[in-house]
Amino acid sequence: MSATPVIEVTALRKSYGGRAVVDGVSFAVEEGEIFGILGPNGAGKTTTVECVEGLRVPDAGRVRVTGLDPVADHEEVARVLGAQLQESELQAKLTVREALELYAALYPHPADWRPLAERLGLTAKLTTRFAKLSGGQKQRLFIALALIGNPRVVVLDELTTGLDPRARRDTWQLIEDVRASGVTVLLVTHFMEEAQRLCDRIAVIDKGKVAALDTPEGLIRRSAGSTVISFTPSAPLDDGDLNALPALTSVARKDGRITLSGSDETVNAVITLLARGHITAHQLRVSDATLDDAFLDLTEVTA
Repeated sequence: MSATPVIEVTALRKSYGGRAVVDGVSFAVEEGEIFGILGPNGAGKTTTVECVEGLRVPDAGRVRVTGLDPVADHEEVARVLGAQLQESELQAKLTVREALELYAALYPHPADWRPLAERLGLTAKLTTRFAKLSGGQKQRLFIALALIGNPRVVVLDELTTGLDPRARRDTWQLIEDVRASGVTVLLVTHFMEEAQRLCDRIAVIDKGKVAALDTPEGLIRRSAGSTVISFTPSAPLDDGDLNALPALTSVARKDGRITLSGSDETVNAVITLLARGHITAHQLRVSDATLDDAFLDLTEVTA
């Protein structure tokens, strides 16, 4: 990693109509990482990255991309930053080849679009018009267009929204390939599985503020219950015994099945409790909490 972050955002603020959409957001993206911005719809994610891209002027705060101001040094930033916007369209009759050639002509030292198209699975679609591409193919094209200027960092905003599960997973592999090629990735998403799979670190943004910033594993450890235990007991269990379990954070009963949230200590205590009462745990499941669990905890705290 470089001594200076590729992206620095400090105390960023942006309001519309007197309402703060981004309210004091700060984070830094190190070279070579996939950094995620995660949050519900309307949390301020897109406005934040639009300030990073130089598409919006912050009301207050500081934004730097490779040490440059995205507004004052917009042309220089455009040479080092590629972007796939949340909503992107091209002229319907433009072919894939024409789009790649057009965007390549905008940069002084563009990437060779031919191997780029090959790597992104677009070679067979070079003569296909934009309107005839599938959703996944369009997303691949927008990734190619974001990379065609040989950027040091690329911003991908809600890249997989609207894609079917297979196309989404294929796109995840593309993002990992982009990072492997040496490009830093700033990924905006509201898909928990996507963030957990791809990101080295994540800033959770809720109501315009950073609710937490950590690795996916670190965020999960912050969850109220990092381990989930569920089973159907062969005999009734007393609520008092369950509530006395160590490190327990929640108990739920449904259709005879019990679900507990806690820690490894809770798991051991449950096993001891069942053994002492000669109770069998049918369909016993023990699983780690997910980023979904951590996200819900974090956003509930800031609600």
